[in-house]
Amino acid sequence: MQLHGIHHLTAVTANASGNHDFYTRALGMRLVKKTVNQDDTSAYHLFYADGQGSPGTDLTFFDWPVERETRGTHSITRTGLRVAGREALEHWAARLAEHKIAAQPIRTLDGRLTLEFEDPEGQRLALVDDGGAGEAHAWTRSPVPPAMQIRGLGPITMSVPDLRRTDAFATEVMAMRRGRRYETDDAKPVQVQVYEMGEGGPAAELHVRVEPHLPPHRPGAGSVHHVAFRIPDEAYGAWVDRFNQFRLRSSGPVDRYYFRSLYVREPGGILFEIATDGPGFAADEPQESLGERLALPPFLEPKRAEIERDLKPL
Repeated sequence: MQLHGIHHLTAVTANASGNHDFYTRALGMRLVKKTVNQDDTSAYHLFYADGQGSPGTDLTFFDWPVERETRGTHSITRTGLRVAGREALEHWAARLAEHKIAAQPIRTLDGRLTLEFEDPEGQRLALVDDGGAGEAHAWTRSPVPPAMQIRGLGPITMSVPDLRRTDAFATEVMAMRRGRRYETDDAKPVQVQVYEMGEGGPAAELHVRVEPHLPPHRPGAGSVHHVAFRIPDEAYGAWVDRFNQFRLRSSGPVDRYYFRSLYVREPGGILFEIATDGPGFAADEPQESLGERLALPPFLEPKRAEIERDLKPL
């Protein structure tokens, strides 16, 4: 019984139209689902992914009218976006400059070529060379050439002030494997513990920075709401039982229609989700036209007129 890797990551934007423009035009990702936050239907929930909307490739956003986050620990601090090879990273360095997005020089971090940058709201991102491992599904209508496109998510980096309780939670409850440890080459080096899932590699890694000197972060635009980890559909019931056996305060089973979820907070307060691979984003839209209309799960469909009235066009 194990997690297979990163499923998705959900962040916060205060500017849905600007967010849509940046992730589809500048980053060339496909909007595979335009829907609403099922717990707050006044807010968009936008899903950007690869050409097929594959599990493990979707970076999603809640649109809330909030101030910028205050950075600190007890938070997810950077989202890796996988690309294949140095040539791709050099292409991206030039593309980001063309779009007037400041980026750090390409460098080797934890043995992988990495290009760090931020979106216009301060969302911290990194393009990471994954060596071309695994499947990739390019989007034919992307402004980015197929070989250079973002292939998926990972690794995900978070920050805690003390590793002990998070380490126990990651290994004993979430069944992650404790992997290598490395030190960053920042002006003030930081120790980072890597946790691995499934077959490992950047698509299946959680990197935990240990930063006791930082204050707690305050959520807002540019922050991450939660990270979700992949499980096969048939393993869902076993994970529900596992959380119950540990007597965790969790969400209990939640059906998001496109996947089934379980939510729990790790000891530092960061929200983790477990999500099934299926049914997938084509459950209510043809694959060829994903994301082109407002999609609502069946239980929200009777409120469509009211929901559409309250949303601003992208």
